[in-house]
Amino acid sequence: MWKRKIPLAWLQLSREKSRMLVAIAGIAFADVLMFLQLGILEALFDGAVQLHNSLEGEIVLVSSRYKSLISLDQFSQRRLYQTLGFTGVQSVSPIYLGSLPWKNPDNQQTWNIYAIGFNPEEQVVNLAGVKENLNKLREADTVLFDRGSRKEFGTVVSQIQTNNTVTTELNNRQVNVVGLFRLGTSFGVNGNIITSDVNFLRLFGKKRERGLIDFGLIKLEPRANLDWVIANLKAKLPNDVQIISKQEFMAREKSFWNTSTPVGFTFTLGAIIGFMVGAVIVYQILYSDVSDHLPEYATLKAIGFKNSYLLGVVFQEALILAAIGFIPGITIAQCLYMITKQATLLPIMMTLQRAVLIFILTTLMCSISALIAMQKLQSADPADIF
Repeated sequence: MWKRKIPLAWLQLSREKSRMLVAIAGIAFADVLMFLQLGILEALFDGAVQLHNSLEGEIVLVSSRYKSLISLDQFSQRRLYQTLGFTGVQSVSPIYLGSLPWKNPDNQQTWNIYAIGFNPEEQVVNLAGVKENLNKLREADTVLFDRGSRKEFGTVVSQIQTNNTVTTELNNRQVNVVGLFRLGTSFGVNGNIITSDVNFLRLFGKKRERGLIDFGLIKLEPRANLDWVIANLKAKLPNDVQIISKQEFMAREKSFWNTSTPVGFTFTLGAIIGFMVGAVIVYQILYSDVSDHLPEYATLKAIGFKNSYLLGVVFQEALILAAIGFIPGITIAQCLYMITKQATLLPIMMTLQRAVLIFILTTLMCSISALIAMQKLQSADPADIF
């Protein structure tokens, strides 16, 4: 006959229901805090590289002083066209970036919007809505509007869907919005437009010097070796430009936001604080539970149960709390993600990797608390009972 083990850890927790609920609420709160901090941080990184990720090319040419898309230094487009003479290079595309004052067509308020300019004859970005509207950008003073832009820029999306075009002003110049695309916002950009390179230079006027670009996109021939082409370009081009792969372009942008701005540190610190808060709450609950049941633990010692068994009971309690507390934590976090995404338009969403990470952190948090609370268990002396 199999002997049925008594679920002592569960019975002790469930006996004090109010204490158990407090522990679950504390763990859930800590989980929500960690989910939010890490989720917003990842949304920051994802939003910052949405344009990078959409580029239809393998190599990017930037200024030697390049830091990020929001602090680009311009360089001569001749350097980009010079790469056409290198083995493995199929085509190049100059790309222009900059912020312009956009007049909300509904209330005439002005907000800065991010402008992206390139030759409409070339497929530069892989974004929904761009390819089918490129022909319209050949006309003077035409732009495409990002349907992922914030509400401050007006009800452009609904007006386009109803009337096909919207007329407004960019940098005090009248433009026609002739189509929509989707890119999305980030911490540094609240809205985007795409226009042709010719229209871009018209919009900026004297603010931009002709012949200078913000970065260049290089597309390789089908069988070209990416690493070899980059090494060849680096060896033969002057050091006034940097030659980097698309993946490195994305990695540098993420690194800039993580290390060169307070944002990365702030959200990481928030996640650490959430972990510490949860650990303290679980410790208090387990410590109180051990203290209240110290006579019972001493009795178990007296009848032959080893310290390892008693320590295992406390550890089981911690794991039970971690598992149960994680469920409301991830549920509430998912709801807050949806609310945050709707309010800020940031690309924040629940991912399996983050859910697994937070569950591991929750288990670790409760385990650490259990290890500390176990010190009290060592003082359970049968002599105090008998």
